[in-house]
Amino acid sequence: MRMLERLGESAGPPLIGTWIKIPALETVELLAHAGYDFVVVDMEHSPMTLEAAYRTTTVAHGLGMRVLVRVPDRGGSHIQRVLDMGVDGILVPHVSSAEQAAEAVGSMLFPPRGTRGLGTTSRAGTWGLYSTADYLRRGDEETLRIPQLEDLSALENAEAILDTPGLNAVFLGTGDLTLSSGLTPGDPLLARLTGELLRAAAARGVPCGTAVRDAPAAARAAEQGFSYVMVSNDAHIFGDAAARLCRQARSQTHRPEPRS
Repeated sequence: MRMLERLGESAGPPLIGTWIKIPALETVELLAHAGYDFVVVDMEHSPMTLEAAYRTTTVAHGLGMRVLVRVPDRGGSHIQRVLDMGVDGILVPHVSSAEQAAEAVGSMLFPPRGTRGLGTTSRAGTWGLYSTADYLRRGDEETLRIPQLEDLSALENAEAILDTPGLNAVFLGTGDLTLSSGLTPGDPLLARLTGELLRAAAARGVPCGTAVRDAPAAARAAEQGFSYVMVSNDAHIFGDAAARLCRQARSQTHRPEPRS
């Protein structure tokens, strides 16, 4: 089942994913076996290249895990090639207005609704084995087109952004939001704007996602009404576990006292 279909199921808990920042297929395989619903390949804040993103997508799909890609910026230079990898959707960072959202979403839709080019011989077209009609249908109907809202102006313009034709999901980026606004995560203004975003998205049937650091924060996000949640990232998961294990090993081992 495609990720868009999963998100369309209103009942049940949110989908759980994590960020991919390490260009290694072994960690992708481990995350799939661990039970994550999806991963987000982070091309904005990691050394992930187009080739690494492609190989990650292929391996993850082969293991039944869905794949989103966060492109480096909203300029659009990567969007066409990432879509033709056959990903489930794209996150476009730093979208602050309806105009920016329309440009980002339009680049992911085929004419006449948008400007995406035809690439039937790509992986998204199963290397030419799909008919052109099926390739076009899957591209327009099954791809998540996700603006990332991460500053106050974006939240203030949330309703206009959500009304963008072709937009079918949205993402709240709390890290850059708190950095750009200078507000703390618990600030009443941010809480109010987040609630308004979630209510506006729900009223339109648009899934809203976010990223958090740990399981308790994921539980709070679920209670708020987020439909998909990225919990931590592969680098932090490995680094935290390694550091914790090393501390435990050091604290529980010692050299035996020499016998007199």
